[in-house]
Amino acid sequence: MELKVNQDNCLGCGVCVVACPVNVSISPDVSGGHGSRTEEVIMMVENGVIKLFSEDKCTKCGTCQMFCPVDAIFLE
Repeated sequence: MELKVNQDNCLGCGVCVVACPVNVSISPDVSGGHGSRTEEVIMMVENGVIKLFSEDKCTKCGTCQMFCPVDAIFLE
């Protein structure tokens, strides 16, 4: 399985960024809705859409997919 983002559907709301337990463990700032200070996170909002960075750290838990309001992020 691989983490994918449908950029056409993405609102850039960042809900997936905050919901991701790996993101929060790497950069606790994201849990408060603040941007990450490192690109070591799996994903973050950049230029109004989600950008994937360290996909290899993804545990495939599906939390980001579950919380995305427009089904723009998914495991395939």
